[in-house]
Amino acid sequence: MSDWQRFFDEFAVRYDKECFVQNTEEEIPFLLEQLAVRPGGCVLDVGCGTGRHSVGLAVAGLAVTGVDLSEGMLDKARARAKDAGVSVELVQGNAAGFCRPNSYDGAICLCEGAMCLLGAGDDALERDMVILKNVYESLRRGGRFVLNVLNACRAIRRFTDEDVAAGRFDPVKLTERSEIGSLMKCGGEGIEAWERGYTAPEVQRMLQWTGFTVLGIYGGTAGSWGLRVPLLDDWELMAIVEK
Repeated sequence: MSDWQRFFDEFAVRYDKECFVQNTEEEIPFLLEQLAVRPGGCVLDVGCGTGRHSVGLAVAGLAVTGVDLSEGMLDKARARAKDAGVSVELVQGNAAGFCRPNSYDGAICLCEGAMCLLGAGDDALERDMVILKNVYESLRRGGRFVLNVLNACRAIRRFTDEDVAAGRFDPVKLTERSEIGSLMKCGGEGIEAWERGYTAPEVQRMLQWTGFTVLGIYGGTAGSWGLRVPLLDDWELMAIVEK
C-alpha cells in the first residue's frame, strides 16, 4: 500500500470538513456548464475522493464513474451516493493505471484528486503525463476535461532558499514535501510525500502533447472558480480542454 493510499484512508473521516470542499453546490453547475454533457451522458471523475462531485453530477442526470486510490474515501462516496439516492460506479485503483478507451463524454480531475501527488520513485512529470494520456484515451471525440493542478507560482513565492537547503522545496522539480503527509500517522509510521506544482505554460504544453485542444487556463482555487486570469497566489490552476 502506498503512502498516499494510507494517508487518504485515514484522512477520509475528516476530509468533508476541510474548508476547500465546502463549495460543492456552487461547483456542480460550473462543471455542468463547462463539460456540456447532455443528461444521460457518461462522465469520469479521476480521484473522486468522497464522491462530492461524482454524486452531484449523478444527481444532475449523468452516468458517473469515480476512480480513487483510497478505499476509505470510496466508502464515504458510497454512503454519499446512497443518501442522495443515485447510482455511481466507484472503482478502487491508481489513476495511472485506469483507462477505458472511448467510454466517456466528459472527465474531471479536481482538488489534487490524482495529479501532482508523487509516490516514492515517481518521476515528477512522467506519472502525471500517464494520467493525462489515460483520460484522453478514455474520452470520446469532443469530450471535455476539467483539471486542477497545484500552482507552482504560489510555491515559488512562498518558499525560501532556506526551505530549499532544508529539503522542503525542490526548485528544479517544482516539488514540495507535503506537510500534511509528514504530520499524519498511519499505522504508526510517518508519511513522507511530495507534491508537484505546475506553471500555466507547463500545463498547457503537457495537455497539448497529450492531444487535447486547450480552451483555457484559469484560476482554480476552491471557492473562487471562474473563467478568470490565474492569480500568483491561487492555490490551484484550472485547465479546460477538449479531445
